Amino acid sequence: MLRRKPTRLELKLDDIEEFESIRKDLETRKKQKEDVEGVGTSDGEGGAAALSSDPKSREQMINDRIGYKPQPKPNNRTSQFGNFEF
Repeated sequence: MLRRKPTRLELKLDDIEEFESIRKDLETRKKQKEDVEGVGTSDGEGGAAALSSDPKSREQMINDRIGYKPQPKPNNRTSQFGNFEF
């Protein structure tokens, strides 16, 4: 493999302006999203406070979000080994 000198990257004024405009756009979107979520969580469901207060509800919210519906496992021997009669 041929070795070469590292490429020099130059930061231009246009790049800085583009970065600032994108950052401001993302901040405004984040504020709008927070405002919408703030209105939606005023009824007491969801939100960061509910997530941190009860780990079961947090786990349930995650399961609902990903579509996982855990099935309880039966604890009897017939479910483990089938129905054998001797």
